[in-house]
Amino acid sequence: MEPIPIPSRIHYELLLQLLEKKTILAVNYQTKEYQKIQELIVAVRKALVLQKQLEEICQETNLPIEYHWSLNEGKKD
Repeated sequence: MEPIPIPSRIHYELLLQLLEKKTILAVNYQTKEYQKIQELIVAVRKALVLQKQLEEICQETNLPIEYHWSLNEGKKD
């Protein structure tokens, strides 16, 4: 069976660091923009948790997974 391609976890970490250390500081506190950034941070954290759950399920069922850094990996020209 072909490995299941999933994003490398570093993608989530990079997004979270950017959102938490740069983006959120660029807007005023208690604004709609601040609230949306907070919601985005929560959504990215949830996505990471869901991916970890998928990885655990794949491991339990012996389904191979393959971490990808980009969509260009493994392309044959």
